[in-house]
Amino acid sequence: MTRTDGYLLDNRRAEAAERFDAFAALFDPTTFRYLQALGVGPGWRCWEVGAGGTSVVSWLAKTVGRTGRVLATDIDTSRVAPAGRHPVEVRVHDVGAEEPPGEGFDLVHARLVLVHVPDRERAVRSMVRALRPGGRLLVEDADPALQPLLCPDEHGPEQQLANRLRHGFRQLLAHRGADLSCGRRLPRLLREAGLRRVEADAHFPVTSPACAALESATVRQVRDQLVGAGAATHEDIDRHLANVASGGMDLATAPMISAWGRKP
Repeated sequence: MTRTDGYLLDNRRAEAAERFDAFAALFDPTTFRYLQALGVGPGWRCWEVGAGGTSVVSWLAKTVGRTGRVLATDIDTSRVAPAGRHPVEVRVHDVGAEEPPGEGFDLVHARLVLVHVPDRERAVRSMVRALRPGGRLLVEDADPALQPLLCPDEHGPEQQLANRLRHGFRQLLAHRGADLSCGRRLPRLLREAGLRRVEADAHFPVTSPACAALESATVRQVRDQLVGAGAATHEDIDRHLANVASGGMDLATAPMISAWGRKP
């Protein structure tokens, strides 16, 4: 969501909409709970970094009301553009390479962004710089290295195939510069950027229809890359997609780590 060069999961692909819907089902309730705990309310000025889809942006817009402002940025705004009406402004921006698009924000939020940014420290400093004194930053990212398996309960050939394909997908991400240990680093990155009262928590879906929907859309989107890298054959992928569609496997995600802090 933060760069076009080598980015594996292009927002313009048809599967991207399915992925955003699955992410919303899996992680929006947790994100919204943290945002509420941080006090987001009417009149707040918010920057949603790497917005991708519209679910968080729409929640923020409803919460801040007509007296607030929500700036939604991404390198590809095609999916978030429909939300671009007051109090939402949509703007093309690369948090990993450009200066902040404003300052004095009460809240800056980024989810599944830093994992794809080469200079993560710069991106965090940029987000902190955009905050007003006392403003809050909430950053959420996965940590696939903490839990690398699609099927933690690997008890049969279907689960073994699923985990082999997940390993191939993780290799593709790593080769494109993704930090597969990003989530665990978030508290330290926030402290090093000068934030106070830093805390963190993790959410780890183990099985749900949204996990299956996310897996199906992801594998279909990167199918050619998996085959091209020698991680799987088309027959492997067809068999795996059929296994996922059968509903008989417990499919997990990587832990989503949420870290937050306040600017002095």
